[in-house]
Amino acid sequence: MTRICFVRHGETDWNIERRMQGHIDLPLNAKGEEQAQALGRFFSGQQADALYSSDLLRARQTAQPIADALQRPMNVTVALREQHFGRCEGKVFAEIAALNPDDAQALISRDPDYATPGGGESRRRHEARILGCVAGLVSAHCGRTLVVVTHGGVLDVIYRRVHGLPSDAPRDYPIPNAGLNWVSIAADQWLIERWGETAHLG
Repeated sequence: MTRICFVRHGETDWNIERRMQGHIDLPLNAKGEEQAQALGRFFSGQQADALYSSDLLRARQTAQPIADALQRPMNVTVALREQHFGRCEGKVFAEIAALNPDDAQALISRDPDYATPGGGESRRRHEARILGCVAGLVSAHCGRTLVVVTHGGVLDVIYRRVHGLPSDAPRDYPIPNAGLNWVSIAADQWLIERWGETAHLG
């Protein structure tokens, strides 16, 4: 069994504004930096065999205190990025609805095959990317414990994989910034041990 602690990056200003970030490379805000330091304190004295992070800045800034605490190198991995939202990136939903109603409808319905113009990535393609990446990590570290710092959309994929939820089902579960999400994987059996933990943030 391989155990993975999936960590969502700390807060950014666009998280507060509910503005779509996707691949736009934003830093943590002051609260996000505090959350990253709290994660470092939590992992101090903990054991993990490897640490992986999305290459986007907000994830790397979150992962650095964890790397320092674990005394492990940060393996920066492009495949752990958030979904690409094409021309929707940088906008709040009201702006998307006003400018591109088709995009807004696809977001509401969670259309698995809709790729937003402007280089967007469909939910189905994003899901395949993430599950392929996780399968590779499990293969490379079978029976080990990993920490993976990534994004809300990635954690959404993980939660759905565990529970067998389709990509167009509503999201009715928490994915907090800097939350801890422990998943155990043995062959095709995925199990959530703990989800959305935030006690370490005080």
